[in-house]
Parts: sequence; structure tokens; C-alpha cells
Amino acid sequence: MELTISHWLYGIFTLIIILTMIFRKGVVLPTLLGTFVIAWVYKGSVIDGFTSIFNANLVAAKELFNIFLIITFMLALLHSLRDLGADRRMIQPIEKFMVNGHVSYFVLIGVTYVISLFFWPTPAVPLICALLVPAAVRAGLPAITAAVAVAIAGQGMALSSDYIVQVAPGLSATSAGISPVVVADKALVLSLITGGIAIIVAYLLYRKSIRSKDDPLNEKDLQALQSVKETENKPHSAHLSTWSKVFAILVPVALLGVVIYMMYTKLQVGRMSGFEGGDGAAFVGGVAVILLLLSTVAFGKQHALDYITNHITDGFVFAFRAMGPVIPIAGFFFLGSADFSGSILGIEENAPGLLFDLVQSTQEFLPQSALLVAFSMLIIGVITGLDGSGFSGLPLTGSLAAALETSSIDAGTLAAIGQMGSIWTGGGTLVAWSSLIAIAGFCGVSVMELVRKNFIPVILGLLIATIFAVYFL
Repeated sequence: MELTISHWLYGIFTLIIILTMIFRKGVVLPTLLGTFVIAWVYKGSVIDGFTSIFNANLVAAKELFNIFLIITFMLALLHSLRDLGADRRMIQPIEKFMVNGHVSYFVLIGVTYVISLFFWPTPAVPLICALLVPAAVRAGLPAITAAVAVAIAGQGMALSSDYIVQVAPGLSATSAGISPVVVADKALVLSLITGGIAIIVAYLLYRKSIRSKDDPLNEKDLQALQSVKETENKPHSAHLSTWSKVFAILVPVALLGVVIYMMYTKLQVGRMSGFEGGDGAAFVGGVAVILLLLSTVAFGKQHALDYITNHITDGFVFAFRAMGPVIPIAGFFFLGSADFSGSILGIEENAPGLLFDLVQSTQEFLPQSALLVAFSMLIIGVITGLDGSGFSGLPLTGSLAAALETSSIDAGTLAAIGQMGSIWTGGGTLVAWSSLIAIAGFCGVSVMELVRKNFIPVILGLLIATIFAVYFL
């Protein structure tokens, strides 16, 4: 097909955005400018450029607002549990299983993974690091290895699939024009493969540094233990203490019930799961809201109206801080998709697919290799993750997945591979300027040393998972 000036401009701005990510700078400015310039040139009117830049952000906000809601409600629930002290009660019994450093490593991974799946790793890190990491260090696990376990399980394995909250698969699938369920299922498999390999490799590499429980702490671990502020049980009234125990049991049981029901309906032969699209996240979010209502009332009946308002407001603030920059980025890449460009440009028929057209025009010059395409997506995902976010690159990898789809590898698999590269890198395992800083800070270790410890296990995991995706997904 014949490429127009708008196509070339879209390609130029896409390259600018990728280069900006490589240099770890924000990409909101070039995406907003690119949307304006491309719409102006395509429509031939500066007025249409102004309206299109607004429409692009509006379309992106409409498509992604369910993501903001699920983050809001899950974080609000976590805050309400914190008021009751139920968050601490939920994981304190786990300390009993930390009989030595080797067991502590795997216990940390398991607990971090489960909590991060439901509440996201960043809000969960302070709780885990304050309660479980000191216990693991005393059991013989070096503080740096404990930090590796938390990073791989939370910021890596749990966040890269994001199977419960479904923020990441929602972003990837929306940009690719496919169902989030398709991306979520494939991403879950790839995250478990990547994480499983990373966990085993890290253990084999660092197991010799694990002390016996009776051995004295070395200087590094002693300093790390002293720097970690362990959470103590605050004195509560008998009323709050009772409700704390109730919700420490009720919340895990309710969320486990959600997962079991979702798995049950998904595995039933010949029956729709009822959780196509964003319905799975909606189900989780709805349960979280009811638990939020109950826990808020339990904390203070007289002030419940104010408490729940504050928690939801705090949840929205966190959601917009985490995901706000993604809206203009998504708006730019939605402009490159025929599914959304019509609404952005105000065109009812024959909406352009600028990014798809660009990729299609280069297909004849590229080797038709599924393995090459898959590794290209992984590299692009890693590059987009270099900004330290992990999520800002998902609109790009999702859009490219749709454009690069071939008969030998589908868009869902490519989107999942790109998601792996982006989130394992920028979500908090491979770059020091990401949320990995929080893990290093709470564990009292060097963030640069933590990056070095993570590098080989994570890269090996990503490479093997990508090869698996090509041949088995």
C-alpha cells in the first residue's frame, strides 16, 4: 500500500518515543505532540488537531477507566484492613514456617506472590518487608537474597501476569484489539515459567550464602535487620481486636473463593466462563467493595461514611499516580489503530490504521520467522520498560502485537511476550530507578546490588519463556 505523510509522521514519533524510553525520560510530551501533529496533517486542519488530541485522551480514558477502578477498590480495601490491623494478622502466622534460610526463601516467594496478585506488589511490599523479611533474615536467609525473592515473586512474577486485577492484560489487549482474557491466560503461563526459572536459578546461585539459623548474623545482614522497621501489633480495643481476627480470616477466604469460582467456570467444558473481557476484574473489584464496606463499618460505625470516602479517595490518588501518564501514551497508540482512530479523528468510515499499515509495508522485507518476531517483541518490551514504569510501554507492545501477527504466531501471544519484557524490566526487577528502590530500601540493601543479583535469573527466565511461547502457545 502507499504510505502517506501521516504514516511517516506516525513512524517518526513512534521512534522518538522508543528513544525517549531508552534514555529513561518521560514520554507523555512526545505522545501528546505526536497526536496533535499527526491529526492536524491527516485532517488538514489545525482545529481538528486540537480536537483530536482531546479525543485521543478521552477515548483512552474511557477504555482504561475500569483499570483505575479496580486499583482504587483493592487499595482502599488494603487501607481499611490496615486500620483494623487485619493485614498484619493475615501474614504473621507465616513466620512459624521459617525454620531455616532455605525454607524462608520459598515461603517469602509464595506469600509475596499471593498478596501481590490481589493487592499489587508496591502497596504490599511495606507489609511483607516489615513482617516477613526480618524473620527470614533471623532464620538464616541473607537480606539481599530475601530482597531477590520479594522482587522476583512480586514485581516480576505476580505483576507481569497481573491475573487477578488484570491491569496489564487490559492495557495490552485493548491496544491489540483482542480480549483481555486471551492475553491474561497466556501471560499467566509465561510469568510462571519466567518466575519459576528465575526462582530456581537465583536459589542455585545464592544458596551457599544462606546461613544456618544458629550462626551469628554477618555485618551486612545485621545492618539490614537494624534498618528494617518491624511492624508491631498496636494495642487495639477488644472490639477492634475481634474484628481484626474476623477480617484476617474473611478476606483471604473470600478472595480465595473468587479465584476458585473463576477457575471453576473457566475450566467447565462447553460453558462460557462469564468473565470475558474485563468481567473477571469487575468480579474481583465488586467483592473488594463489599469487603471494604464491611471492614469500614467494623472499624467505626459512627464514622464509616468518612472512613470509606477517605480510603476510596486515597485509592484514586494512587491509581492516577500509577496509571495517569498511561492515558496520553495509550491515546497516541490508539490513534495508530483502526479500531479507535475513527473516534479520535471524527471519521465514521474507513478509519486509518497508521501503525498497522506501517508494519504491513515492511513485511516483505522481514524474515517470516515466528521466533524472530517473538524475540523482537521481547526486546521492544524490555526497551519500553527501561523508563522504570513497566506499564507505559504496554500500549506500544499491544499495538505492535496486532500489527506483527502472522499465521504462525497470534497477537495474544505476542502481546503477552511484550508484556513480560516490559514489566519484568520496568515493573521492578531489572532497573534501579523503578519500584525496586522500595524493596531495596525496606530490606536495607543496595539497589544496584539487587539489580545485579536479579539480572541473570530474570534474563534466563525471559529467554526460555519466549521460546516456550513460540512453540507451545
